[in-house]
Amino acid sequence: MRRWASRSLPWLVGVAAAIAFAGLVGMSSANGEQPDISIGVPQARPIAQDGSPPGGLAAGTVRGTQSMIVGAADEGVVPEAEDQDSPAQGSSPPARMDILLQKGQEEVEEYDPWEPYNETMFSFNHRVVDRYLLKPVATAWDKALPDLVQRGLSNAFDNLGMPRRVVNNLLQLKFKRAGYELTRFILNTTIGVAGLFDIAKEGGIDKSDEDTGQTLGVYGVSPGPYLILPVLPPLTVRDGVGFVVDMALDPLNYVLPFAATAGKTVGNTVNDRSLNLELFQSVEENTLDLYSAVRNAYLQRRLKAINE
Repeated sequence: MRRWASRSLPWLVGVAAAIAFAGLVGMSSANGEQPDISIGVPQARPIAQDGSPPGGLAAGTVRGTQSMIVGAADEGVVPEAEDQDSPAQGSSPPARMDILLQKGQEEVEEYDPWEPYNETMFSFNHRVVDRYLLKPVATAWDKALPDLVQRGLSNAFDNLGMPRRVVNNLLQLKFKRAGYELTRFILNTTIGVAGLFDIAKEGGIDKSDEDTGQTLGVYGVSPGPYLILPVLPPLTVRDGVGFVVDMALDPLNYVLPFAATAGKTVGNTVNDRSLNLELFQSVEENTLDLYSAVRNAYLQRRLKAINE
């Protein structure tokens, strides 16, 4: 283990240099535009009764990162809070969901040549892994820990993803966002008690959740076939490659034992699932073809992220 860490030292130095570069370039470019920061302790934000995702639910959450196993709670599947002019306003949850799923369906190509395999694996993840393993553990977790504690853990896990976000913002030439990410990390790690409280968001500095799959898309790499793997969220071949690179961008993987990093991943997954028990249930009950809905929502979300 020590030999592995010593071999990784030059790589870690490179990451540190990239982070320092982000701080110098990004924060200077954002000078005068960064909002004032008022310090406060964020309150727990329960899931809305209309089934809309809770505040701070990352686009990854099937964002993201991307740690949810089934992916049914992808933000593209779940109806968001509508404007007054939205055609879905006032509709029942199933009607709103159908309207939102149909919006923009022709804007993205659903390239799924491995559909028979993908459907089988999706069914395994959903009907076996989630139903008999993840959901029961997440339900017990939800009963044992208050919502505020769960959200604090979610914030802490998310705070550890700073190197991935900084590096990919730099690669996409989004220097201002890279500076914001470094600012978020400093504030949340110090004042936010190791990231348990998202102080930066309370001060108006939102997260920009960039990843390597998105960076590849920005540089013109096509998504390739849609892909479902065991106990992983939906992917494309491009995003699968990006997922591996994102794991390499996590410095903790080079300094912690494998059991510790695996425990961190499992803990994040269970905690994320426990925060969205009602949301998952709503999606399952109100979606006729869950596989197609998740696929379309995932591809729509990724296309939107690349075009931003």
